[in-house]
Amino acid sequence: MSLALQTTTRPTFWRIGDVGKAVFYYLAALAILVFLYGVYGRVRRYARGSDDPFDRLDNLPDRTLTAARLALSNRKQLDRDAVAGVMHAFVVWGFLTLLIGTTILGVDMDLYRPLTGDSFFVGRFYLSYSFVMDAMGLLFVVGVGVALWRRYGRRLDRLHGRHTSREDGLFLGALFLLGVGGYLTEGVRILGTSTVRDVSFETVSFVGWFVKDVLVAAGVTPQLAASAYPFVWWSHSLLALWFVAWIPYAKPFHMLSSFANVVTRDEKAGVRLPGVPEDAAPEDIGPSEIDDFSWKQLLDHDACTKCGRCSAVCPATESGRPLDPRDVILDLKRYREEVDAGGETVPIIADGGTSVIDAHTMESCMSCMACMDACPVDIEHVTQFTEMNRRLTESGEMDDHVQDAMMNAFQHGNTFGDPERKRPDWTEQLDFEVPDARDQSVEYLWYVGDYPSYDERNKRVARALARVFEAADASYGILYEDEQTDGNDVRRVGEEGLYEMLVEDNAAAIQSCEFEAIVTTDPHSFNTFRNEYPEFDACEWDEADVFHYTEVVADLAESGALGLSGNELDYTVTYHDPCHLGRYNDVFDAPRALVDATGCDRHEMPRNRRDSFCCGGGGGGLWMDFEEESKPSEERLREAIEDTDAGAEIEKFVVACPMCMTMYEDGRKTGGYEDDVEIVGLTELLAEAVGGSA
Repeated sequence: MSLALQTTTRPTFWRIGDVGKAVFYYLAALAILVFLYGVYGRVRRYARGSDDPFDRLDNLPDRTLTAARLALSNRKQLDRDAVAGVMHAFVVWGFLTLLIGTTILGVDMDLYRPLTGDSFFVGRFYLSYSFVMDAMGLLFVVGVGVALWRRYGRRLDRLHGRHTSREDGLFLGALFLLGVGGYLTEGVRILGTSTVRDVSFETVSFVGWFVKDVLVAAGVTPQLAASAYPFVWWSHSLLALWFVAWIPYAKPFHMLSSFANVVTRDEKAGVRLPGVPEDAAPEDIGPSEIDDFSWKQLLDHDACTKCGRCSAVCPATESGRPLDPRDVILDLKRYREEVDAGGETVPIIADGGTSVIDAHTMESCMSCMACMDACPVDIEHVTQFTEMNRRLTESGEMDDHVQDAMMNAFQHGNTFGDPERKRPDWTEQLDFEVPDARDQSVEYLWYVGDYPSYDERNKRVARALARVFEAADASYGILYEDEQTDGNDVRRVGEEGLYEMLVEDNAAAIQSCEFEAIVTTDPHSFNTFRNEYPEFDACEWDEADVFHYTEVVADLAESGALGLSGNELDYTVTYHDPCHLGRYNDVFDAPRALVDATGCDRHEMPRNRRDSFCCGGGGGGLWMDFEEESKPSEERLREAIEDTDAGAEIEKFVVACPMCMTMYEDGRKTGGYEDDVEIVGLTELLAEAVGGSA
């Protein structure tokens, strides 16, 4: 290496002096101690929460590596909002690069030089370091600038709400000043040292060099720059040290808590719900006090970045119900902070009176999990919402309509309150006998469900599926009157005791039969049989044994058993992804393959697959009456009619869920769409196509 290259570096504490250097190190140590104390306080606070029912710290190295990949890829930030994703990527990558760069400089000054008497912060390493730091720092400044513009220039709605505060602007402003201040410090240094040495190599610091040129154009002389440098340097350094110390005490803590939240996430959160301990007293079911939430749920509250992505996709929020998932999480966080500061304690949730969360807010939740799917930091809203519903149930504050449905399920095994003997009456209009799985061995044990058994409109869906099974010569059978309601939504409205009773009864009925797989009509049944029943000792099957009918029929169609040629029907249709089938269980392709196999011209709505919009029936919504600005089902039908791709004129709105069928038939009437589109079950479409091919 040439002598010139060996001396290519920058003075680190130029014009600061030994006293200034000592003061800086003292303040840096103090800032780090304040930071560590704050983090310790947060962790100690989480420890006061209840135990979490799931093991969230198993295989910690793999969890951490997976979380790091998610954080660096910004996959969840890119979902639904590419600009926000790129912006966040710039901020994260830039911030981490600047942090690593500062650490490298500290290692050289405080370890390598004292130990070796030499420095690696010279020559090609220094030039490469300077270029990378300038390039990534620029991305950081651009990213923060875009964030400021979206919040205060464009005023994006989802970034503002009841919990918006000065802290949000202070956080972004501090980041922006840190980035810009670093370049200003660099530009002043380059200009100030230009009279005592050759600084031509500093062009690799292209942003700092540009700032130097701007200063020269503004009339700043090298002498003035040299005089001003200590002030500029101390301003930047003190801001950086204050920011480090501030992190655990305010919004910047989400940089740590959100990563920890992703590390400790449950991949099946919401899809499966935690049970209630067998020895739990009624007053201990559901959260009464803030510390009844688990340590992970308290971490959830701190991980929230107020980004509003959950609010933007929530069908309850859009329809005007009194629920904003972001506000619920932040209300709980604020209440915890008030209690910790000596504030008054109130019930977590209640119907009327003073409480943190109002009962009607939780009743509004459809358990569609759109909030959780949209959340970039894996906050588990639905789990917490369900546990608060359990508290309402135990305190006798359940919605009257839901209470009637629960009583029907308890007394009659179905939410309609009809006699159990009438469950198989839907089969009477068929010109063949549906096999009884209790009397013969079958390949597919078909769990029909409440709505296809008792609701007149959905009985047609059940009969159509029976015809499809017959046409494919499938080996199937049903439980007849031994079937009871599956309990998926019973559990999600908070009736855990009734749910556990239904699990035992259904598991006993199913396991008395000989079968290879369980097939369900309803995605809600599919979800609970697949993901929740196996958690109970009474159940002997596992998730690999449970299928939704679309998966089974898609296999039959692909094998040629249905004899579909793909040109039987010529309707123009759109397909709606049910929440419990798509977002919950990732079944997207099988229903679409079946629609295509009938020959229909299929078009997608703007919100499809994981981004699908809930019909409004989940989480007990099917049993309740709400005062809404617009029903979710009406909004979804409007979307299908007006916004479907290629401007297609949709004739049929295809559903693969009995609850969706009920909600959309209602929305078609109340929304005035009866002459615009027909609601049709996928089984009905298939039965028509199979009949045509036959």
